[in-house]
Amino acid sequence: METFSLVNREVTVNSFYFTQNQRQNFKSFPRRIEFDGNNVTFAESGLRLLIKSGQKLAELFDMSGADGQTYRLKLENNSWTLVGVKGGAL
Repeated sequence: METFSLVNREVTVNSFYFTQNQRQNFKSFPRRIEFDGNNVTFAESGLRLLIKSGQKLAELFDMSGADGQTYRLKLENNSWTLVGVKGGAL
């Protein structure tokens, strides 16, 4: 079983896409990120997980990159972090 290679770096999300469920609720997902001068574009499919610890709330996103790698991102306090990458090194 392949694990994520830890990165833990702040990233900029420069575009989003939106999905709509049967209740007509919209959810946003990162579409493209930039870090260290690199741009990564994601396929329009991803996994979103809401995490609550006490009063803290964070969201984790597992996104498939166009390069075949899986990227784990965290959104907490309006700040995005690239937690790790699976499927290759950066």
